[in-house]
Amino acid sequence: MSSERREGPRLDILGELNGEVMVFQAMNVRDLSTTGAKVETPFALQLDSIHEFRLTLGERSVVVKGRVAHCQISDVEQEHISYQTGIEFVDLGDKVTEAIDTFLETVRTERRGGI
Repeated sequence: MSSERREGPRLDILGELNGEVMVFQAMNVRDLSTTGAKVETPFALQLDSIHEFRLTLGERSVVVKGRVAHCQISDVEQEHISYQTGIEFVDLGDKVTEAIDTFLETVRTERRGGI
């Protein structure tokens, strides 16, 4: 009996094969709609690049795909730079759109004093 637990065989790469890892980084969401958001990060995002963003909408969390529409420096301090980036959501499913819309309506209601 083999101790191999992989589903398929792997091939050793001779030479170099580059890759990248995607890691969720903290960001502040400055505004939000069902079509996009403005986010603030300590790093710049490349114009027209596509990223996945995890949004915590009250008790619910969703992951959305978005295209960087614009990115600019918003604040410069001694050892800290902040960037504001406009994100255009792409390929949102109906359930994610509904989750965002429900969250936005909840925030609007709370701002009106729960009316």
